[in-house]
Amino acid sequence: MPVQRPGNRPTLEAVAERAGVSRATASRVVNGGDGVRAHLVDKVREAVRDLGYVPNRAARTLVTRRTDAVAVIVAEPEVRIFSDPFFSRQIRGISKELTAHDTQLVLLLVEDRGDYDRIGRYLAGGHVDGALAFSLHTDDPLPALTRRLGMPTVYGGRPGWTAATGEPDGVPYVDADNRGGARAAVRYLLERGRERIAHIAGPLDQTSAADRLSGYRDVLPAADPALVAEGDFTVAGGARAMAELLERGTGVDAVFAANDLMATGALRVLREAGRAVPADVAVVGFDDAEPVAESADPPLTTVRQDVEGMGRLMARLLLGILGGDRGEGASPGPVITATELVRRASA
Repeated sequence: MPVQRPGNRPTLEAVAERAGVSRATASRVVNGGDGVRAHLVDKVREAVRDLGYVPNRAARTLVTRRTDAVAVIVAEPEVRIFSDPFFSRQIRGISKELTAHDTQLVLLLVEDRGDYDRIGRYLAGGHVDGALAFSLHTDDPLPALTRRLGMPTVYGGRPGWTAATGEPDGVPYVDADNRGGARAAVRYLLERGRERIAHIAGPLDQTSAADRLSGYRDVLPAADPALVAEGDFTVAGGARAMAELLERGTGVDAVFAANDLMATGALRVLREAGRAVPADVAVVGFDDAEPVAESADPPLTTVRQDVEGMGRLMARLLLGILGGDRGEGASPGPVITATELVRRASA
């Protein structure tokens, strides 16, 4: 491809002249429009390659009213995003799907509530065509903000405002079968002969954590409330919750943790307390996060969810909503993906 130097950049007129078509036809091909005969499309694309033509994105936006950019909004502080492999896997899936459709990813992080003013101004400025948002809490202002702006949005995880009724409210989202995965984990522990099964829950203002707790209670409806301790989806939070469970003297012989990071925190506390895993206490996590689950000591039995695939599905849903061939094959939300119990040495 020819090197483009300032002042020597190929123009759309040059593409049209080389292809032997009108400027309007060249523009239609470059911008993905319909109604151009196949042999002319081939000529224009060949001219684009030969000349090294790169469309002027600002001018294209004026014509198409598209920026070919999508905001990815993660409602967590930076320290969590870069320490929890869940986020990198989901963003990787989103990025792969957007890249495959020549769409730019713009990452927006939420450190505190004041950041929503900044995010609102950015979204209102017309810099992106739509938004993908995940890790929202039930009182998060983002859904109301995007609705007010008329911003097409797909959510990762069941949105909190549907929690009271269980209805999707027409909102497109992608989530794992959190409740079913939790049920499978607890049933497995029962099948292994465990009788005092504890649960380390995630923050219950997030629907994923609430659904996993519901799955635990589906299987153990009469469980002692003292067998449930709330964590925060971090290693430290899991360690605190495990220490709390031991201090309560509940005679716990198994733990189902709502994510792998909390499970590894629980493993550390059990080891320090002289409790052998799984002989004394079996431990099961959720996520099958790499490399957390396999490198745990002992390797972690866990519930696998396809986090990267869920990211791709989120992007595909949004591209379908935005229209054009960028989201071809996407189905309307919500989408619930299957989970799978992965057996390792911890249970």
